[in-house]
Amino acid sequence: MGMFDQIKEAMKMRGEMKRIEAEIKKITAEYSNGGITVVARGDFTVDRIAIDPSAYDEVKKGKPARFETMLINVLNGAIKKVRETTQQEMAKAMQNGGAGGLFGK
Repeated sequence: MGMFDQIKEAMKMRGEMKRIEAEIKKITAEYSNGGITVVARGDFTVDRIAIDPSAYDEVKKGKPARFETMLINVLNGAIKKVRETTQQEMAKAMQNGGAGGLFGK
């Protein structure tokens, strides 16, 4: 393979990686507990946090640390769930012919 072909192949791989990154960002996972719901994206960022007013009861009782612990647990649960989902999708893609088979392509 000549130098031009190597550059061409590298550009193709870079484009494929950009496409994969975009597809991974579309993956979401939701986790709920104790009136708190978190939605995380495949790039491990938080998309949404919803807190039911009942979840604030611990704060009203003078126990804000319990609320903070619940929030942390739900955040970690959502991130764990999205990590598992992302790994499953990547494994499927590799079984379907490498990165070119990712997400049905």
